[in-house]
Amino acid sequence: MKWNELTDAQQQEVRRQLQIMKRGAAEIIPEDALKQKVVQAVATGKPLKVKLGLDPSAPDIHIGHTVVLQKLRQFQDLGHEVQLIIGDFTGRIGDPTGKSETRKQLTEEDVQQNAQTYQTQLSKILDFTKTTFFYNSSWLGALRFDDVLKLAGKVTVARMLERDDFAKRYAANQPIHVHEFFYPLMQGYDSVSLESDIELGGTDQTFNILMGRTLQSAYEAKEGQVAILMPLLEGLDGVQKMSKSLKNYIGIDEAPNDIFGKTMSIPDGIMLKYYELTTAISSEALQELKEGLAAGSIHPRDAKLRLAKEYVHMYHGAEAAQEAEQHFITVFQKRALPDDIEEMLISGNLLEAGQISIIKLLVFLGLQTSNGEARRSVEQGAVKINETKITNIHESLRPQDGDIIQVGKRKFVKIKLG
Repeated sequence: MKWNELTDAQQQEVRRQLQIMKRGAAEIIPEDALKQKVVQAVATGKPLKVKLGLDPSAPDIHIGHTVVLQKLRQFQDLGHEVQLIIGDFTGRIGDPTGKSETRKQLTEEDVQQNAQTYQTQLSKILDFTKTTFFYNSSWLGALRFDDVLKLAGKVTVARMLERDDFAKRYAANQPIHVHEFFYPLMQGYDSVSLESDIELGGTDQTFNILMGRTLQSAYEAKEGQVAILMPLLEGLDGVQKMSKSLKNYIGIDEAPNDIFGKTMSIPDGIMLKYYELTTAISSEALQELKEGLAAGSIHPRDAKLRLAKEYVHMYHGAEAAQEAEQHFITVFQKRALPDDIEEMLISGNLLEAGQISIIKLLVFLGLQTSNGEARRSVEQGAVKINETKITNIHESLRPQDGDIIQVGKRKFVKIKLG
């Protein structure tokens, strides 16, 4: 079906869908092929198959991961079919993308255990009535060795070395094991098996996703899938990609107050990017927000309050969102203490002459994980006793019943002597 063969109403629908599909995307390869696929879908009523592969080695989802998940939800709302692939077979190798050395291979037990944690988290974003889950072991595990040789024969070593991480390791004489070359081959073969029309991923997955397009063309002698590449989301530091290892993330399973508080620390300069990529805000509302911030009629703090409440609503519900907002306003804007501070018992044998060092106290209460971390917090002025800042790492305290110990903006403990 060609564009000029569509009715006016169908052409309008194609334009509408393309506008939604392109929103926030970093790159679409090739863009003209996406338009043709949407034309076919609108003309025939047959939904597109939209694929996303999930790495079972890291099943805890944070806001950075939701960039592609929100895009998937948009495809679902447009009536298309979502193919979620749990990489239980590829996960045994581990994606070498961005790695300077060979990744440790996961056991089958590791992969299965990690994969089970996905569904609860994903159900907070995706419509599971329109989602089909696949495990790629069902087709990759069935391949015979001659099938594997045929797959390997579709791509040259030179093509593999076009990958930046492989090229760097090769130039530095760092080992590249042959099985690592099979990760993009297997991910690409997933698209062959499922006959995917579109694959989503971050810009760091460009090579792997385009491999699916290459292999579909090689096996089926026709144009392959379209790659929709989404930008990587900076974390709370505003610089590095959001990552648990860098501790600059907002986890969707974190407590509502933590999600709210962390969101309020997002740098103003990237707040609109968070709105666009990780919420369901309409394009019209996003434009109004952008114009309001630029004109000064909307304060960045108020925009962040709205974003924080939206995140808690999305992942914990309306009531939790209301409570988290009130908690933040009470504790941080009014500089009052929360009502539900955890109480911890301190026995007399922990004290020496009725006293305890501030460092030992912070670690005992679980407010800090080590003496070193406790010292840094004191030195940085992040520790308060009954709203009084403590800055001397050698200070000893004589704790009293009801004393409030605070570290940073979100950690509170009330002392109970026993």
